[in-house]
Amino acid sequence: MLPGLPDVAELQLLFAQYNWLYFQGEIPAYRIAYNARFSNLAGRIVYKPPLIELSPKHLAGKPDELRETLLHEMIHAWLHARGQNPGHTATFKKKMRELGLRSIYHDLGKAAPLNESTKRYIIRCEKCTMELLRKRKPAPNLLCARCRKPLVAFEVVEIRPVELGSAASRAR
Repeated sequence: MLPGLPDVAELQLLFAQYNWLYFQGEIPAYRIAYNARFSNLAGRIVYKPPLIELSPKHLAGKPDELRETLLHEMIHAWLHARGQNPGHTATFKKKMRELGLRSIYHDLGKAAPLNESTKRYIIRCEKCTMELLRKRKPAPNLLCARCRKPLVAFEVVEIRPVELGSAASRAR
């Protein structure tokens, strides 16, 4: 985990403390976890299974933002547990003001991946010659959206620079 972040056990403890302090223990148990794949989310909630995910890239070294993000997601959970609309309603915003939260939006920017993969894949349709470049390995048995024929995937193992000037002069 990144420095400046509580571990998952400490997050669970924060959740329990905030639940009793701000919600009178009305929120059922949620698993709290980090999700390093978030690039433009600080946090999100999933109701089934009960899960609150936080972005380590956005929240590392920012304890105030971590607190606000966790409380934000907990308001969603609290409303859901009460059978109310868990969206950003007037009730949601009223609870935010009670807790001293500033806004439903986070101005934390977009975060770069912690571990950027250098792998790349080319997906090609042998019939219509459509090609796509992907960062993730594609699922097997993909079909072309144009002609509905099976796609072939190739892993890119080497990238070589191309001199456009000399290639363009040879094309003439």
